[in-house]
Amino acid sequence: MDIVLIAGLWLDGSAWDQVVPELEQLGHRAIALTLPGQGDGSTQATYDDQVAAVVGAVDAASGRPFVVGHSAACTLAWVAADLRPDRVCGVALIGGYPQPDGNAYADFFAPTGDAVPFPGWEPFSGPDSADLATEVRSSIAAGAHPMPLSVVRGTVRLQDERRHDVPLTLICPEFSPAQAQEWIDGGGVVELADARRLDLVDLDSGHWPMFSRPVELARVIAEAADAAAQNEGVKASGG
Repeated sequence: MDIVLIAGLWLDGSAWDQVVPELEQLGHRAIALTLPGQGDGSTQATYDDQVAAVVGAVDAASGRPFVVGHSAACTLAWVAADLRPDRVCGVALIGGYPQPDGNAYADFFAPTGDAVPFPGWEPFSGPDSADLATEVRSSIAAGAHPMPLSVVRGTVRLQDERRHDVPLTLICPEFSPAQAQEWIDGGGVVELADARRLDLVDLDSGHWPMFSRPVELARVIAEAADAAAQNEGVKASGG
């Protein structure tokens, strides 16, 4: 199965360099995306440009792809399911959840001019980054791309209720499945509360498991993709 990988803020497709070969060993074709505004020097890219790039990757994939979003990009992965509910086999969200319709995509950090630079590690102290070695933190920060304001302040649009039928897996790294369930039950995560097929999966890591636990992350992604494919087989057989 083709698996489309979308990293969170400030990261490009190279964030998945350690995960891609692991997924391929597990029998999948990994497609790690670098989106408009990620390292091309442009601050003119928009949120809609990034959505179009994700949907384009879904349309170009073989068969029915599985889409993975990390952190803020969980929204992009879920928007792909909204725009292509009959095309996307399933979605996995890593360490985040989709913004609801009408919200800004990722307006969380202070801008500098027309972009939002990586704010350093202080906002992510504690469980988010505790498992990252000093040299790994330095590498991530050195490769971080400022995010165009027109991306992070773009408006999320969700329109097709069929997205709630797409199999959804929330991978819980720096928080537990129990914590995630509390947030869902408390009404703080609307899109997950409305999901008709939701699995919560624990992963003992910080917020960036593609760097700290790539083998384990690939295994969890592959298992979720395989489960989604199996569900497709059951549907096709009328079971």
